[in-house]
Amino acid sequence: KKTTVVDPARAPDVAPTMARLFVEAQVLNLIRGKQGVSESIRYLVDVPRNAKGNVPKLRKQQFLLFARPGTRPGEVQLVSKDAQVAWTAATEQQVRTIVTELVSTGAPPAIKGIREALHVRGNLQGEGETQVFLATSTGDPVSITVLRRPGLAARWAVSLTEIVDEAAAPPKRNTLLWYRLACSLPREIPARALVSDTPADNDLARRDYNFVLEQLGPCR
Repeated sequence: KKTTVVDPARAPDVAPTMARLFVEAQVLNLIRGKQGVSESIRYLVDVPRNAKGNVPKLRKQQFLLFARPGTRPGEVQLVSKDAQVAWTAATEQQVRTIVTELVSTGAPPAIKGIREALHVRGNLQGEGETQVFLATSTGDPVSITVLRRPGLAARWAVSLTEIVDEAAAPPKRNTLLWYRLACSLPREIPARALVSDTPADNDLARRDYNFVLEQLGPCR
């Protein structure tokens, strides 16, 4: 509804290419919150100036905010520098999907590292299976399996149960499970976690783990 540029003297930590705004906004929807929120809110946000040094006009625009309650009624505090996101229907739907996953029963837990990784060779040349068992914040099981068969492309999947599900599949990009893996898995298997029978099999486990990281793609 209204923005006011904060005097640079009152915001000495803001870079010259940025401006700090005091924003007064109207709330249209609360996607998720542990408590209610006022219909009108106030908050501070840092925005980039344009090439001429001017401050962008935010009035009448819609944004998604990730924020915590402020110290006074009607005030909120953004949780990070980029916690004001330009609204689009697609972005809102993505946020709602992730929030639904977060609060659902059986939501993928946070990944803390790798417990064990091993490769078992098959009977045929080039046949084998790598299993990577992950440590999680809740202790719930999460494992990755990579299958290789002669003449076929490598297949990998993620299981959230003690038993590796034959029907398991790789996570879809931008889901909570994809995020947990892509943004938390270490860049390589720790030496202590490699438990294959031979050093050569440990090398194959490393190869398959690198394949999984490539398939997941970077965490952005």
